[in-house]
Amino acid sequence: MSQENLLLVEGNTDRDFFDMLCNTLAISPRIQVAPPKDLGGRYNTKQGALNYLKTILLPQLNDGGIERLAIVVDADYAESHGLGAVGTLNQIKEIVEPFGFNLPENESYLNGFCFKNSDGLLDFGVWIMPNNKEDGMLEDWIKSCIAQSEQELFHHAEKTVADLSNHGLQKFKPIHITKTQVATWLAWQNLPKYSVDRVLDKNDPLVDKNSTLYQNLANWLKNIYIVIRNFPISVRQDLNRR
Repeated sequence: MSQENLLLVEGNTDRDFFDMLCNTLAISPRIQVAPPKDLGGRYNTKQGALNYLKTILLPQLNDGGIERLAIVVDADYAESHGLGAVGTLNQIKEIVEPFGFNLPENESYLNGFCFKNSDGLLDFGVWIMPNNKEDGMLEDWIKSCIAQSEQELFHHAEKTVADLSNHGLQKFKPIHITKTQVATWLAWQNLPKYSVDRVLDKNDPLVDKNSTLYQNLANWLKNIYIVIRNFPISVRQDLNRR
């Protein structure tokens, strides 16, 4: 069986963010983070990722070509025809059930989703940004995890973005307000960088790594990719001590 660990994401921004997060968490063995086009797919979009999952990746998982697999997609906003968190989870359920994956009834959204397989395959992981329950996207996750030392500056970014609307200068769609707030805040840093992986910079982290939402996402990744499974308890304990 292949030892490949794959995390499917929507696009390049998500790839850069999760590459940085996995490095920050020192997850080993290494996780390949990739949007569809990096893997030979046609579109780097949410539906492009879900279609690639259905047609290519789940069959590979079933055939042993991939060992551990998870996906991160945005909930988006139901009122803007983006499915929302509930609709996104329902679509994923429809995709994975024919491959023997089902979500336990007592599964909590707080820690991400781990679909169990009836044929003994390892869990399939799902995280719906920002928190598996509310509508939104990656930037909403970032906004919820901003470090206390950055709160005042971020509030100024929020006010600046609001002033654009108040003066009739807003060009972005209303659903992208948080994305615009985060981009504005990042542009005001000592080392301005518009890519959201900047918030995880090891020398100047801008998010609170002790926040509940950060820890929930970190624990979900670790549970999918590095939890020791299928060993007797005594063996697991011995391996954990190494």
